Amino acid sequence: MTNDPNSMLNTFKDALAPVTEALKGFQPDVPDAARDFVKRGASAAKQHAAELHSSAEKMTGAIETAVAGSLSETVKAARGVQQAIYEDTEALLSGLDRLASAKSLTEAVEIQSDLIRSRGEAVAARAKSATEYAGKLFADGTKTLRDTFAEATQFNRKVG
Repeated sequence: MTNDPNSMLNTFKDALAPVTEALKGFQPDVPDAARDFVKRGASAAKQHAAELHSSAEKMTGAIETAVAGSLSETVKAARGVQQAIYEDTEALLSGLDRLASAKSLTEAVEIQSDLIRSRGEAVAARAKSATEYAGKLFADGTKTLRDTFAEATQFNRKVG
């Protein structure tokens, strides 16, 4: 027995020659119904793929909008913090100037009380503003998230 790959291949071809010869003339017809079925399936798959792509684009856009909005709001909040620091520093320095101009201990205590009261009012106003701002951001973010998932769920019902 020889181990030559070509002779083994030729032996295999010779053994299958009658089957190969019999299949040469075999060309079955594909029924029209089968071709139509495949065409309809391919058309439906294309439509579903287009809808899936469209929904993915919408969700990506919604996520992009949410991220851009978050970034914008973060920058806005950072500016607000910077402004608050500036205002507090300005108030402190102004208060020190006023305290330095006090001519008596009673006047100094009165100035200090006024400064504490005005800074307390400023802190309370900032806290109220921050709470309202956070509530608005949360409501807007929740609405965007709810709308995005509603669209995705609606698409899944159509496709599924």
